[in-house]
Amino acid sequence: TPAVVHIKAKYEAKVMHTPRANTPFDQLFRDFFGEGFDASPKEYKSQPQYASGSGVIISADGYIVTNNHVIDEADQIEVTLDDNRKYSAQLVGQDLNTDLALLRIKEKDLPYLQFGNSDTLQVGEWILAVGNPFNLTSTVTKGIVSAKARTIDISQNKSGMRIEAFIQTDAAVNRGNSGGALVNLKGELVGINTAIATNTGNFTGYSFAIPA
Repeated sequence: TPAVVHIKAKYEAKVMHTPRANTPFDQLFRDFFGEGFDASPKEYKSQPQYASGSGVIISADGYIVTNNHVIDEADQIEVTLDDNRKYSAQLVGQDLNTDLALLRIKEKDLPYLQFGNSDTLQVGEWILAVGNPFNLTSTVTKGIVSAKARTIDISQNKSGMRIEAFIQTDAAVNRGNSGGALVNLKGELVGINTAIATNTGNFTGYSFAIPA
């Protein structure tokens, strides 16, 4: 859990333009005051929007892996560590084909997870999911590997390209778990929790992780 972080993505308020309707009332005023009456469009600001998820520290100098959909097009990215320290994160890179993104925070001597070999996972093997579902930080759920190399056609890449070979598990994963760690019983990172199979929006039995 010390190596799994909470990520908050902020999307800044945007100025919107709304043309004014040309009503008979407006025309009466234009006839009296001239055509320049209230000719400019209305402007208003939308409210800032926020999204949240999880991330995994993979090096002591602050590199963090998460799902691309957690931070995609965000104006600001904030990372909160397990001990509640907060940092502004830099987006280092993102890959739409695998739904992965790499962040970095300016810190050193951080706890991090070692990579495990996801190819050697066996169906039926115990695993743990670590993340921040519903903004509940440092939540651990358990399950087994239910299947490997699963394709579920969830890629949102507009190019039509995608790389999907998910680890399917029955560990409970919910909103906020995206980008969190799937670990084996040695505590090694074997996957990044990414999606769930659901008709309700919440966990109903199966979750899917990008293999390490």
